[in-house]
Amino acid sequence: MPSATESIDAVLLPTDGSDGALAGAKRGIDLAVAADAEVHALSVVDTSDFDDLSLVLDTDAVADERDALEADAETAVETVATIAQERAPDLEVTTAIERGTPFQCIDDYADAADIDLIAMGTKGRTGLERIVLGSVTENVLRTVDIPVLAVPPVAADSSVTPETTENVLLPTDGSDGATAAVDWGVHLADVFDAMVHALYSADTSRLTMGSSPSTILSELERTGETVLETVRERAKASDVSVTGTVANGPPARVILNYADEKAVDMIVIGTHGRSGFERHLLGSVTENVVRGADVPVFCVPMPTQE
Repeated sequence: MPSATESIDAVLLPTDGSDGALAGAKRGIDLAVAADAEVHALSVVDTSDFDDLSLVLDTDAVADERDALEADAETAVETVATIAQERAPDLEVTTAIERGTPFQCIDDYADAADIDLIAMGTKGRTGLERIVLGSVTENVLRTVDIPVLAVPPVAADSSVTPETTENVLLPTDGSDGATAAVDWGVHLADVFDAMVHALYSADTSRLTMGSSPSTILSELERTGETVLETVRERAKASDVSVTGTVANGPPARVILNYADEKAVDMIVIGTHGRSGFERHLLGSVTENVVRGADVPVFCVPMPTQE
C-alpha cells in the first residue's frame, strides 16, 4: 500500500486554453482517473497585463480587455471540465478562476485546496519553441512543494493509463532529492503495473585535472550499484518489476537517451540532486530533462523540512 506521502486525492490542472495547457490537463486527467482522485481546473487572469494596458489604452478599453480575458479564462476551465467528464463521467471536477500572478495563484490554490499533484504543459500561450520551458511552468516547478507532472506538447495524444504505461524511468544519484522521487516512482509504477527502470549516471565530465579517470569511474560505478540496489529493494517490497542500469555521461543526456532507447512512457525525477541548495533552485539536470523530454516528466520536490 502507498504511504500518505504518495497518495493522490486531488489533481490541479492549470490552464490558459492553449494547446500546451490542454496537453498537461489531459495527462493530469489520466492520472486522476488511475488514482481515483478529484480534479481542479484553474485559470488565472494575469492582472499584470492590465497594468501594461493602462499605460497605452483608456479606462474603457482596459475594462473591455479585462472582460475578454475573464471570458477566455471561463472558456478554458470549462473546456478542461468537459474533457474530464467525457473521460470519466463520475470524476469530481471543480473549476476556478483566480486573478493575479499565475504561478503564485497556482501555488496558493494548491495549498488552499489541499492539492497533491499539479499537471501542466511545458508551454502555454507565450511558448515559441519546444526547447523553451514555459515561464509559468518553470516558476511553479521552482516554488511548489508537491509533485508536478510536466507534459510536453508532443505528449498531447499519448495517454498515461495502465494500458499504455509500461515503462517508468527513475533516474537517481542517491541524493535526498533523488530519494524523494524513488517512492513516487515505485508507487506510480505500481498504479500502472509498469516496470521501473532505475538509472544512475556515472558522470566523469567534471573530473579535475590530475585525477585518474579509470579510478574515479570505478568508484562512481560502485556507488551507482549501491544506489540502484536501494531502488531495487524498494520496488521489490511493493512487488514492482525493476531493472537497474549504470551509464556513463552527463546525467541529462544519459536520461534522455535512455528514455528514447527504451521507449519510456514517463520519467520520475527529483527537482534537486546533489547540487541543490535551495527550494527555489530547480536542479539543472531536472530542468534539462523537462525541456528535452518527449514524455511526461513527474517532478518530485524534496520534502519540506519541519
